Amino acid sequence: MKIKSIYVCTHCGSTSPKWAGKCNACGEWNTIIEEVATPVTTEDKKRQLWQSSSGSERNSPKPVLLPDIQAGNTLRLVTPDEELNRVLGGGIVSGSLVLIGGQPGIGKSTLLLQVALGIQAKVLYVSGEESEEQIKMRADRIHQQRSDCYILTETNTSKILTHALALQPGLLIIDSIQTLSSPLIESTPGSISQVRECAGELQRFAKETNIPVFIIGHITKEGTLAGPKLLEHIVDAVLQFEGDQHYSYRILRTLKNRFGSTDELGIYEMQQNGLREVSNPSELLLSQKDEELSGSAIGATMEGMRPMLIETQALVSRAVYGTPQRSATGFDLRRLSMLLAVLEKRCGFQFGQNDVFLNIAGGLRVDDPAIDLAIVSALISSLEDVIVPGHICFAGEVGLSGEIRAVTRIEQRIQEADRLGFREIYVSKYNIKGLDTGRYAIRVQSIGRVEELYQALFAV
Repeated sequence: MKIKSIYVCTHCGSTSPKWAGKCNACGEWNTIIEEVATPVTTEDKKRQLWQSSSGSERNSPKPVLLPDIQAGNTLRLVTPDEELNRVLGGGIVSGSLVLIGGQPGIGKSTLLLQVALGIQAKVLYVSGEESEEQIKMRADRIHQQRSDCYILTETNTSKILTHALALQPGLLIIDSIQTLSSPLIESTPGSISQVRECAGELQRFAKETNIPVFIIGHITKEGTLAGPKLLEHIVDAVLQFEGDQHYSYRILRTLKNRFGSTDELGIYEMQQNGLREVSNPSELLLSQKDEELSGSAIGATMEGMRPMLIETQALVSRAVYGTPQRSATGFDLRRLSMLLAVLEKRCGFQFGQNDVFLNIAGGLRVDDPAIDLAIVSALISSLEDVIVPGHICFAGEVGLSGEIRAVTRIEQRIQEADRLGFREIYVSKYNIKGLDTGRYAIRVQSIGRVEELYQALFAV
């Protein structure tokens, strides 16, 4: 049979009969690669191979009226990792397909091996990248041993699913999807067609056997998941494991979750014996200082349903070179430029001839607009060289006219600040309506504009 080549876009997955520098579907440049079209692509042959590997016929689903469906609580497999449970929405859903992506060496395999060794269920850990001895060495390093964790070093999906059907585990872990190869596709492992086909086979296995499957995926140099975009559509949840290798803290974010919120966040600390859960991130993100300095302010932010207090650090200095520098770590640089424009236009602060550097302590990236008030306070503090007292925190969004806008879940932010011993919090006056401030030990200060903040904190 004649071998035919097709050209596939790695960004959107669209196909074309010839190569082009720009994808006509998504508009991305240099994303089209050549793939060998497999002669075995009919769904009947795929179904026959799947049924022969399973050894039993499956009953095809039948249409059911919506009122006849019994709605109940989704069955979840609760893991000993509370951070992972929170990110997944309460635990692992039966029959779900979860994809975890992250940079090499960030700790993806360590995280899932800890889950495999700690969960109260039979686990099949499939590794296509490491040998059994390497996995045993990692298990010894994290000091966890269980007899119900089975290790399989295999890359053929047909053999993997055959072992999984015979073992009937409570959880299947694949490390990683880029190393698997399907006998239905005549291309190298890691190619677009192989990743797409292997993910489809794992999805069918998870849905028909009701066994949850975890997949580890590689990422590109741009930080996106490697492989076709279809991979993210196939899976039920996409988790991003991120962090700097020079720091010990790791963050697990939810990018997609069909069974829970997409705003949850889990924090870990990488130690010599594995990953440690950080149950109280506020104490972790607040820096330990011997003395108070200007340019620092504490903001109350929300990550999903979890309130956190984080430190914002600003440095404003006279520009030595012609063009002033603007740099932001962990915060949107365009929003920083907007806040600087508001301070200069509405309040008269001269930032135009100064270098401005902003840093979110702890290595976090914050998108919550409630952090605006803390950043504005840190900027004014550094410009005026006036210290913001350490017992004060902030929660408010700054508008283009200099007004302080209300933010969501203000009660949870105030409770977190009160629990950590802060004596004063500045919020928008629009958040005070209907709020019983007398039940908090912390003093709640309401302001309406940035000028009021300056008069309360910095005016002599």
